[in-house]
Amino acid sequence: MKKILFPTDFSNVANNAFVHALGLAKLVHGELVLLHTYELPIIDSQFGVQNYKEIYDSIELSNLDQYKDEIPKLRKIAQENGLEAIKMNPILKDGDLLHSIKETVKKENIDYVVMGTSGANGWIEKLLGTNTGEAITSLEVPVFCIPEGSKYSKIDTIGFTTRFREKDKVALQNVLKIAKAAHAKVKCLYVETKDTDNSAAVYQEWETLFKDAPVQFFIIPGENARETIEDFIISQEIDVLAMISYKRNFFQWLFTSSFTEEMAFVSTIPILALHE
Repeated sequence: MKKILFPTDFSNVANNAFVHALGLAKLVHGELVLLHTYELPIIDSQFGVQNYKEIYDSIELSNLDQYKDEIPKLRKIAQENGLEAIKMNPILKDGDLLHSIKETVKKENIDYVVMGTSGANGWIEKLLGTNTGEAITSLEVPVFCIPEGSKYSKIDTIGFTTRFREKDKVALQNVLKIAKAAHAKVKCLYVETKDTDNSAAVYQEWETLFKDAPVQFFIIPGENARETIEDFIISQEIDVLAMISYKRNFFQWLFTSSFTEEMAFVSTIPILALHE
């Protein structure tokens, strides 16, 4: 059974992404691991050991009480969407969010991570520290990034941007697994610039390799990749866009406002971030 990690701060944005996580779990016959983290404060050394313990115990109890209050709300959301049968395993951890995600991915043998791309009280910003943009790319599992305005619906078409590199074939195979489960088709986009180093022979090789798969290839000339991708999303009615994180700062680029300003579709289209 597949395992899907869903980190949450219980905000409206996270609750919206939760429905997507439930939908993915149903699609791949998986279960959810619900992760909520909190950080204990650094306390002035003038406090005695007993005072430390009392303060920490109070904080841990407060977070535990909040967690106990929020979990039933998530179960209600699942029920309202007809997905109450999905198994959910709640985890409450103290410590750094990113570290907790990486630790949980490893410990629980996670197959996918689903998370909203904004959150309350700077929650998602905790993922954007000096080194975090590149650190999160060390996760070895696909990450579904769910924009605030994205409403869950059946996946009919998955877009996949490629450079026709050898390692892209593995990523496309992973996308096809999801497409097969969803009975969806995959449309692959390559933006061909004047500096392209690919050839007609490369395109033909890919066509032959995936001839029995529900894949269609689009080789579109253009010098502005982002505009070409946005046009592709609209014209081909893409429901989910799969992208490979070529850049080490991919996630930081993905979560910043400049990205949403330059690519308007990000407000409604989930992005499946695949790792090299």
